[in-house]
Order: sequence, then structure tokens, then C-alpha cells
Amino acid sequence: MPFFIETFDKPGHAQMRLDKRDEHLAFLERHKRLLLACGAKLTDDGENSGGGVYIVDVQTREEAERFIAHDPFTLAGLFEHVNIVRWRKAYVNGICFL
Repeated sequence: MPFFIETFDKPGHAQMRLDKRDEHLAFLERHKRLLLACGAKLTDDGENSGGGVYIVDVQTREEAERFIAHDPFTLAGLFEHVNIVRWRKAYVNGICFL
């Protein structure tokens, strides 16, 4: 069952995001088999808004919690808070899964 993870950066931590970006991307590459989608949240003008979204294909909330707990952004203390909810895959790339 997929889980939707939304992260919110601590205010004033943009440099930390930049400093840990390469480690974060390497982490995502190592776990790409779990990722249905992920990316940074942006403002309308395309600037980083301080957080991200991950949709991970794991079986339990505990697995989703473990996944985000090991992200270098989490380990560095970047996130002010994280929301995790179960997600039902209905459409991906125009294909219906219902």
C-alpha cells in the first residue's frame, strides 16, 4: 500500500537543504525501487518552498516512517514536521489502477 509523505523544512534552513542535497539524492537512488514519485515542493515562480513530497510503495506505516527517518535531510534535522498518510493509487501517467 503506498504512503504519501509530505515534509516541511524548518524556516531559515535553505542552506542545510543545499548542503545535504547530494546525500539526499544518493539516498533516493539507493531506494528508487520504493519510490512511485518524489520531489521538492515549489512556489508558483519555481523557487523551492521548503519541503518535499514522496510517494513510497511500502506495506506498513512503520516502513514509511523508517524510510523518511533515514533520509539525510531528516538526519540533519532539516524538517520541522512530516505528515504520512496512506495513499490509494488511482491514476499514474494516465493509467487507471482501480
